[in-house]
Amino acid sequence: MSNFRRGQEMMHPNKRNMIMSTLIVVLLCNLLIQIWLLYTALNNALEGNTHIAVVTFIVSLVLFVAGVVWLYFLPKNVK
Repeated sequence: MSNFRRGQEMMHPNKRNMIMSTLIVVLLCNLLIQIWLLYTALNNALEGNTHIAVVTFIVSLVLFVAGVVWLYFLPKNVK
Protein backbone atom coordinates (compact mmCIF):
# COMPACT_ATOMS: atom_id res chain seq x y z
CA MET A 1 0.00 0.00 0.00
CA SER A 2 1.46 3.37 -0.97
CA ASN A 3 1.02 6.65 0.79
CA PHE A 4 0.34 10.11 -0.66
CA ARG A 5 3.98 11.14 -1.17
CA ARG A 6 4.93 7.86 -2.83
CA GLY A 7 2.04 8.29 -5.24
CA GLN A 8 3.27 11.77 -6.09
CA GLU A 9 6.78 10.53 -6.78
CA MET A 10 5.48 7.84 -9.13
CA MET A 11 3.17 10.04 -11.21
CA HIS A 12 3.77 11.05 -14.80
CA PRO A 13 5.63 14.38 -15.32
CA ASN A 14 2.72 15.89 -17.28
CA LYS A 15 0.37 15.13 -14.41
CA ARG A 16 2.85 16.66 -11.96
CA ASN A 17 3.05 19.83 -14.07
CA MET A 18 -0.73 20.10 -14.17
CA ILE A 19 -0.98 19.69 -10.38
CA MET A 20 1.76 22.29 -9.87
CA SER A 21 0.05 24.76 -12.21
CA THR A 22 -3.30 24.30 -10.51
CA LEU A 23 -1.87 24.73 -7.02
CA ILE A 24 0.04 27.85 -8.04
CA VAL A 25 -3.09 29.41 -9.55
CA VAL A 26 -5.12 28.62 -6.42
CA LEU A 27 -2.40 30.09 -4.17
CA LEU A 28 -2.21 33.24 -6.33
CA CYS A 29 -5.99 33.65 -6.12
CA ASN A 30 -5.72 33.20 -2.36
CA LEU A 31 -3.06 35.94 -2.24
CA LEU A 32 -5.17 38.31 -4.36
CA ILE A 33 -8.17 37.81 -2.09
CA GLN A 34 -6.01 38.53 0.96
CA ILE A 35 -4.70 41.73 -0.62
CA TRP A 36 -8.27 42.79 -1.39
CA LEU A 37 -9.27 42.02 2.22
CA LEU A 38 -6.36 44.13 3.49
CA TYR A 39 -7.43 47.03 1.27
CA THR A 40 -11.03 46.74 2.50
CA ALA A 41 -9.99 46.50 6.14
CA LEU A 42 -7.73 49.54 5.92
CA ASN A 43 -10.36 51.66 4.17
CA ASN A 44 -13.02 50.76 6.71
CA ALA A 45 -10.67 51.20 9.66
CA LEU A 46 -9.76 54.70 8.47
CA GLU A 47 -13.47 55.51 8.22
CA GLY A 48 -14.01 54.32 11.79
CA ASN A 49 -15.62 50.93 11.05
CA THR A 50 -13.26 48.80 13.12
CA HIS A 51 -15.64 45.82 13.34
CA ILE A 52 -15.09 45.16 9.62
CA ALA A 53 -11.33 45.09 10.21
CA VAL A 54 -11.79 42.29 12.76
CA VAL A 55 -13.94 40.24 10.39
CA THR A 56 -11.49 40.65 7.51
CA PHE A 57 -8.63 39.63 9.82
CA ILE A 58 -10.43 36.40 10.68
CA VAL A 59 -11.21 35.63 7.03
CA SER A 60 -7.62 36.41 6.04
CA LEU A 61 -6.35 34.11 8.78
CA VAL A 62 -8.58 31.29 7.50
CA LEU A 63 -7.28 31.87 3.96
CA PHE A 64 -3.69 31.80 5.25
CA VAL A 65 -4.27 28.44 6.95
CA ALA A 66 -5.89 27.13 3.76
CA GLY A 67 -2.82 28.25 1.79
CA VAL A 68 -0.48 26.45 4.18
CA VAL A 69 -2.58 23.29 3.84
CA TRP A 70 -2.43 23.64 0.02
CA LEU A 71 1.37 23.78 0.22
CA TYR A 72 1.31 20.25 1.64
CA PHE A 73 0.02 18.99 -1.70
CA LEU A 74 2.98 20.36 -3.70
CA PRO A 75 5.17 17.56 -5.07
CA LYS A 76 8.52 17.42 -3.27
CA ASN A 77 10.97 16.63 -6.08
CA VAL A 78 10.00 18.49 -9.21
CA LYS A 79 12.44 18.05 -12.09
